[in-house]
Order: sequence, then structure tokens, then C-alpha cells
Amino acid sequence: MTDFPQAPTPAFLFDLDGTLIDSVYQHVIAWRQALSGMGIDLSVWRIHRRIGMSGGLFVSALLRETGLKLTQEQIDELQNTHADAYTEQVHSVRPLPGAAELLAELSSRGVPWAIATSGYARTARLALGMLGLPEDTPMVTRDLVRRAKPDPDLFLAGAALVGVDPAHAMVVGDSVWDLLAARRAGALGIGLLSGGYGRDELERAGAFRVYADPADMLGRLDELGVRGTE
Repeated sequence: MTDFPQAPTPAFLFDLDGTLIDSVYQHVIAWRQALSGMGIDLSVWRIHRRIGMSGGLFVSALLRETGLKLTQEQIDELQNTHADAYTEQVHSVRPLPGAAELLAELSSRGVPWAIATSGYARTARLALGMLGLPEDTPMVTRDLVRRAKPDPDLFLAGAALVGVDPAHAMVVGDSVWDLLAARRAGALGIGLLSGGYGRDELERAGAFRVYADPADMLGRLDELGVRGTE
């Protein structure tokens, strides 16, 4: 057989909220509580459409829609209040179907993966226990990068963390912001419906494949070029 170059093993970079854990609506309610505490009344659907962006961009986008102005100190307070409200609800957050099994299967096949989330470590790292993952799991949080989604920094950092070229990685996310960041990082995007976005939206944002949830993706890993252990 001719000794041509071989493709590297594909790697996966996972968003967290709505992708591995069922936490999108807890974040929505936490943001609504935080906003209400400042006298800002926003419909839940408006908040949901922005989940997945960095907290700073999230607040800026919502304020633009309402025409309100906040100081940086007030924005920081809003983000801290959101984190407090989410932490109070974290007991109701569960892993999405097949999430822990998907990560375990990738590890068993020698497939590199990391978690890259717009959440801060304070809330994001709570998910490790839910998923049965060790504290040294490769994870990039908002605290570690200059900019969060839709900028590509989180996924570029995640790829660096597991030593792969972003061009050889696939980003798995539930929002259009994940997929935009994936495209900017030069990675293929895979969409999951488990965060509330529709198939058409995810495909228009660049999803190569769309699955219902991690369990659905686990059953179709061959479509993504993940080979068995043989």
C-alpha cells in the first residue's frame, strides 16, 4: 500500500449548557430573576435567544433591544446576580440523555475531546460531578479566554488544550452562537436540538449534522468519521 498521509483521529469540542447538561432554562430563569432585580422586565423567549453568548455580549444585546443603559458596575452586578440565581437552581440540572456515555465512548476509542463553555468556572465546573467527570477534565471556561462566543477563542483554546488543530476538530453545540464560533475557528459544526434551537436554524448557521441530543449522536458516530477500536 502506498504510504500516503493519513487523516488524524477527529477531535470533539463540546459546548456545555444545552449540549451536555439540560440547563438552558435554568439559565434563562436565572437571567430573568437578575434582570427583574434591576427593574428590567424581559420576556423569557427574548432571553432564550441569547443564551450561549458571552455574558457581556448577552447583556449588551438585551439592553440594545430595550434601549436601557447600564454602567459597567451594574453589568458586573447583573452577571454576579445571575450566577447566584443559577447556583440556587443547579440541583434541578441533569445531564442530557447519553451525555456521559458519549464522552466515555469517545475516550474508550482514543478520541480527544474537551468542553468549551461561555460560562464562568464558578457555575460551569459544577457540571463535572453531574457528568461523572474528574476535576482534571479538559475544560475551557469564560475566565480563561479574552472573548467568548460568538468569537472563536473558546474553541481555539479547547483544541490547544487537547493538542489538535482546530481544522481537525468538530464543535458540538446547541445554539447558533456555537456554530458561528465553530466556523470562525475553522472547525466543523454539529448541532444538537437539546437547547431549544430548531434544525433549520442550526443548519443555516453551519451545522454539518444535527442530532436530537448526545444519545442520538452516540448512535451515529460513524457518520462523523469516528471508527471503532478494531
